[in-house]
Amino acid sequence: MHLATATRASSIGDHLRRWRATRGTSQLELASEAGTTPRYVSFVETGRAQPSRQMVLRLAQALDVPLRERNDLLLAAGFAPLYSVEPLSSPTLARVDRALDAMLTHHEPFPAVVMNREWDLQRANEGAVRLFTRLFAPHDLPEVPNILRTVIEPGPVRSRIRNWDEVAPALLERARREAVAGVLDPATAALVDELHSRDDVASRASVVPHSELAAPVIDLQLDLDGEVLSFFSVVSTIGTPVDVTAQEIRVEAFFASDERTAASWGGAAGD
Repeated sequence: MHLATATRASSIGDHLRRWRATRGTSQLELASEAGTTPRYVSFVETGRAQPSRQMVLRLAQALDVPLRERNDLLLAAGFAPLYSVEPLSSPTLARVDRALDAMLTHHEPFPAVVMNREWDLQRANEGAVRLFTRLFAPHDLPEVPNILRTVIEPGPVRSRIRNWDEVAPALLERARREAVAGVLDPATAALVDELHSRDDVASRASVVPHSELAAPVIDLQLDLDGEVLSFFSVVSTIGTPVDVTAQEIRVEAFFASDERTAASWGGAAGD
């Protein structure tokens, strides 16, 4: 019994140290934010104290740990997960599901999509389907395209991006910046590192000014059958989520960057 308790305490301690290092937070700062003492935080990290369920949640809240990883912390401390991981189609997320559908519909005829935290496409409005169909032509659309791979790796979409040299490094920078709670999950971090290590991406990232990478808006210039259309996007997330899926999804809505694109895309939708 004592051995099992020590193992769980050591495990939660490892998690706590890692998140403290990620946030650059001292034991004193964490203790102050979580309403405990530095001595207690030290005891948890070294396995000399086993935190209660409530204390685990207070420590996680103080470190702004994403909900999925808060479940991991609870499991490491010997408790059941607290936050559900429901599909969007579940009754629990019915309101979120309806809101997403409304956002996608109201953004017609311009493209809008829903992605998970790994940048896998989850849902798209008719405008986005039309855009992706033209981008992938003459190939069929992938069943679940990953937006990072689709844009950065060689293929039909990349070949149609006129300003790919600027878009590719900026997109990877954005992936890091927009990560849930500011921290990339292991799968997405591995994907970003893989794509960033490509010679064609690394060579561009080394010469693109940091101010350009961190720019609030970067136009996406697309060559669609000889016509160049320019879009920029706005990303929305769910406020105060209590479900893992709800916290991790993002809605990206595309807007015309110029009058020519607005007129062309709106006209295409009308036709």
